[in-house]
Amino acid sequence: MTIALRKQLELQPARPETSFGPFKLLHALPWLILAAAMRVIAFGGGVALPATIVSDLSILLAFFATAQRSIEVAGGQSSLGELTMGEQFKLSLAIFWRIALLMIAATIGVDLVGRTTSARHLMSGLDGVAFDQFTHLGRFWSASIATLVLLMIVRAERSNGQIALFAAIAEFGRRGLWLGAAVVVLGLLNIALGFGQELVRSAIWNFWQTSAASQFTKNLIYFCFIFSFAMLRLWLTLTILTLGLRQSYVRAD
Repeated sequence: MTIALRKQLELQPARPETSFGPFKLLHALPWLILAAAMRVIAFGGGVALPATIVSDLSILLAFFATAQRSIEVAGGQSSLGELTMGEQFKLSLAIFWRIALLMIAATIGVDLVGRTTSARHLMSGLDGVAFDQFTHLGRFWSASIATLVLLMIVRAERSNGQIALFAAIAEFGRRGLWLGAAVVVLGLLNIALGFGQELVRSAIWNFWQTSAASQFTKNLIYFCFIFSFAMLRLWLTLTILTLGLRQSYVRAD
């Protein structure tokens, strides 16, 4: 790990660490469970908007939890795990409304220029970081959104928690070779994961229709299916983007 990257991911003075008790090894799982529950509520209508907001914030908190491990695995140091729950929520909220405005602007822009049905799926940019997107365009868009979120988090670590979307976009541009490659790889992986997830979903549906297993067993299998893919997608996202960011620092030296 280069000195430049160590400065970017500098370890801050220790603070009380947030713990998830029995979920310590599955640090993102509680947030993904909450996000999934809110997604179900959102599809039901009525309170779709607040449920979607809570879901996206939960995904950001899961992103925080996973980013710390990914940075450390890449050889860097991070203070994300030392943030209190209140500090994590505050940073997540600051990132959320900026990304939300970006998604709204992108959705309107694509709709006006291309008038395609894919435009509305751009509003699922944050959701697609953990859960499957509906279109290939959306999958690459979610990879780009995840890149900006990671850059904002890294920048916040070295600037006392200040969140800056335009600065993150500018840094994305400066490191576009490696981060752009990471987005392409991640987008292609998300497409492959989407096909794989659909195959598994079909197999589970057939199992539900033909198996004499108890309802508890069926629900448990479906639970494992949803969160296994969500956690895999989140881990792949952070691993690929962290490696891309690391290489951008290495090549810049």
